[in-house]
Amino acid sequence: MKKEFYSNGKLLITGEYVVLDGAKALALPTKFGQNLIIEPSDNNEIYWKSHDYDKSIWFESTIPFSAIIQKKKYNAEQSVKNTLIEILHQAYLLNSNFISQSKGYIITTELTFPKFWGLGTSSTLINNIAQWLEIDAYELLKKSFGGSGYDLACAQNNSAILYQLQNEKPVIEKISFEPTFSDKIYFIYLNKKQSSKSAIASYLDKQGDISKTIKTIDSITKKVLQATEPKEFAIALQQHEIEMSNVLELQTVQEALFDDFHGVIKSLGAWGGDFVLAISKENPTDYFKEKGYKVVIPYQEMIL
Repeated sequence: MKKEFYSNGKLLITGEYVVLDGAKALALPTKFGQNLIIEPSDNNEIYWKSHDYDKSIWFESTIPFSAIIQKKKYNAEQSVKNTLIEILHQAYLLNSNFISQSKGYIITTELTFPKFWGLGTSSTLINNIAQWLEIDAYELLKKSFGGSGYDLACAQNNSAILYQLQNEKPVIEKISFEPTFSDKIYFIYLNKKQSSKSAIASYLDKQGDISKTIKTIDSITKKVLQATEPKEFAIALQQHEIEMSNVLELQTVQEALFDDFHGVIKSLGAWGGDFVLAISKENPTDYFKEKGYKVVIPYQEMIL
């Protein structure tokens, strides 16, 4: 019997990096996401096919059940296959029935956003697999990719959330976040995908006493949520950028790339790639396109 699952993509508005250490983070699910379609087959294997947003196939492979059970490693050129086997192996340890009680599967994934955008290709996949196998998505993430898990919370919720790790367990608060000035907020793709894994490793490497920073970021997140005017919102985002710039020992993205921009730009998620948020009085699309950044998405088109 055919089964279908869907998960939302994500954007982390505040609390990048420090969410790992217990800061409260504001995260928003996106209108973009990923489908997972499961159909029965045979031969004790999975025929797996992944489609990008334009229906093109970006990954296709056959994975024997034995490779999942044994966590078989293929050569380095098959890194996507190895990563998928790692996830499926951990899923097997959490619920072996999908292999022990099946003859095989045809599995198809369908992204509704370009996979290089960094809106959650991995998190939507993990959440979809967890839904299918009725296992804990956070446990599956912890055993495979790692990370804070805020992206899974976005995958599972259709509203803004405040996300916090308490004793390494996710605490999720659904909130209403509908800024009256959303027509002044845009998301810009920086033309390169950032590796969350390596960005997190770099952050952990630099980390000193983070407790003061967490209090500051929590306070800024509160200001972002309470802002009723675009100026208040912009000032809070600017404070967030300055604080994280000091922690990460990196220039803010506005200093590095957009120092002549009339408005405020904030990095989102892993610094240095994926999307940034811009708030400005005028539509900034032409400004960014002139600088070579062609993907500029208004708030209402991006956020669920």
